[in-house]
Amino acid sequence: MFIDAQTKQPLKLYQIFERYELDPEDLNVEILDMHAGNETFERFDRFNKKYNPFNKIDFRDVFLKSDNYIEGQYLAEITKEVFNHYDLSKSQFYEPRISIYGKNPSEWKKLANWFDKYELYHPQVRWLIQIPRLYEAYKKAGVIKNFQEMLSNIFGCLFEVTINPESNPQLYKLLLQVVGFDSVDDESIYELGPHATTFEVSPENWDYPENPHYCYWAYYLWANIHSLNQLRKARGLNSFAFRPHSGEAGSFEHLMGTYLLADSINHGIRLPKAPVLQYLYYLKQIGLAVSPLSNNKLFKKYKDNPFPKFFAIGMNVSLSTDDPLIFHMTSDSLMEEYSIASQIYELSTTDLCEIAKNSVLQSGFEEILKKNWLGDDYHSGNAYEKTNIPNIRFMYRKDTLKAELKDLETLMKYAT
Repeated sequence: MFIDAQTKQPLKLYQIFERYELDPEDLNVEILDMHAGNETFERFDRFNKKYNPFNKIDFRDVFLKSDNYIEGQYLAEITKEVFNHYDLSKSQFYEPRISIYGKNPSEWKKLANWFDKYELYHPQVRWLIQIPRLYEAYKKAGVIKNFQEMLSNIFGCLFEVTINPESNPQLYKLLLQVVGFDSVDDESIYELGPHATTFEVSPENWDYPENPHYCYWAYYLWANIHSLNQLRKARGLNSFAFRPHSGEAGSFEHLMGTYLLADSINHGIRLPKAPVLQYLYYLKQIGLAVSPLSNNKLFKKYKDNPFPKFFAIGMNVSLSTDDPLIFHMTSDSLMEEYSIASQIYELSTTDLCEIAKNSVLQSGFEEILKKNWLGDDYHSGNAYEKTNIPNIRFMYRKDTLKAELKDLETLMKYAT
C-alpha cells in the first residue's frame, strides 16, 4: 500500500505499477536501473537517483523505507533475505546502516518499533545509524527551526532511554544492537554562505538557511555521542563509535576534522593529496574502510585508488562494501571486494589476512568476539593460529610504527 500524494488515498502495489506502465512480469535488473555505471562518476546527484527503483521515488518509499504506510514491511523482508545469506556464510559479519534524519523526535520510536516488529536481530549483524547532513533541506521546508532542534531530535530520546529504559523498551533493546554513528552526504559540494566557516555560532542560534559546514556537523555529532557514551558506560551499557564518511571527495578540512574526532572513517581516499594528514592518520592508526568498487564508480578509478599504498605503509586499512545493490555484481559483495583487490593489487594470502584483521579491529562487534577471532592479546600481540598473520609481519608493522613515534618524540624534544 502507498498513499497517493495528490488524492491522499491508499494505492495497492499493482496500482503503482500501473501508474508507471510497468508490468511485473517483464521486470529485470536493467529495468530496475539501480546499478551504478560510468554515468555516475563525479556525479553524486545521478548516484543518489540510483536509490529509486525504476528511477521513480515512489518505489523508493515503498521498498526502501521503514516508516511508510505499510510500516516498512518490504524493507524488513529484503533485510531478512540478506540475513539468510549470512546464515550460510558463518565467516562474514555485517554492519548495515539505517538512517535517522533529525526531522522530528518520533523517528527513533518508529525505527525501534519496526526493528522489534520484524525481529531484525541476527548474531552476525550489528547496526550503524546513518545521519544524512540535510539541515538545509529541512530548514527550507520549515520542518525545523535551527540546528539545535535537529540535534535534539537525533539525540534527545537516546539520553532519555539510557536514563529510563522503561520510557521506550523497544528503543532500549535496539540500542543494544547499535555500534556506531555514520554521517553522510555529498562531500564534493562546496560549502558556501557567509557562515560556512564559523564555529562562533552555537547550534541553537544556527537558524541560517544554509547547511553548517562539515566540521561543524562532525564536532556536534561527536560531542553528543561522547556525552551519551559517558552516560551509557556509567550504567554498564554499550557505547557507540563515530565512523563518518570522510575524504571521499571535497575539502581536506573534512579529513582534519575527522582526524581529531572520529574513531575511524569510511573511504579517506583523498589523503594522498595531503601527505601530512596521511602521516597523522598512520601514527594514530585511525581506521580507513575503503571500498574500491564504490570509489571506481564515483570519485577514484580502480587503478588510481590509494588502497594498496595505504596498506603498504602500514595504515589501519580494510576492505568494505558500500551499497552492494548499487555497486556490486554478485550476492557475495564482500568476497567480490577481496577477490578483485587481490587480483589487481597482487595481494598475498598474508596481505588478505592482515586486511581482514584490520576489518575486525575497526568493527563494532563485542570484545569477547574480537578475542575469539584474533586472540586474547589482540591489542598488542598476534595469535598466528587465529589470524594466519606470520609473527614477522606483525613485528615489522609494530616496530616500524614504534620507531616513527620515537623519532617524532625526539624531534619534538629538539624543537622545544
